[in-house]
Amino acid sequence: MAVQNGRDLLIKMDMTGDGAYETVAGLRATRLAFNAETVDVTSLESPGGWRELLGGAGVRSASISGSGVFRDADSDGRARQIFFDAEVPRFQVVIPDFGTIEGPFQITGLEYSGSHNGEATYELSLASAGALSFVAL
Repeated sequence: MAVQNGRDLLIKMDMTGDGAYETVAGLRATRLAFNAETVDVTSLESPGGWRELLGGAGVRSASISGSGVFRDADSDGRARQIFFDAEVPRFQVVIPDFGTIEGPFQITGLEYSGSHNGEATYELSLASAGALSFVAL
């Protein structure tokens, strides 16, 4: 895989509940993280005293975060609505030359800030709320 431009990593949100995805406006930085809890099954009989883990048994999760410039776009209004209504809509994360991650996420943090002589900015945090799918490009 060739070197990719960071701005091509996109977070898209289902705007209407029917699969009409729109890129979250104004983002300058995005991050996607996957996590898997481990289930330790080590016992006195474990070979050499090494830890043993039970494959496929832990809870898996994903988190998305982003920060950018507040634009007051349709996606900004939808994000606010999702947060205050505690909705769990579908999101997509497009990873260039790799694929698309899709599934339900809950907005767990929505932060706005600004300085006297600067632009208004925001930060967005999401947590997976169900099974995710991956489609390779």
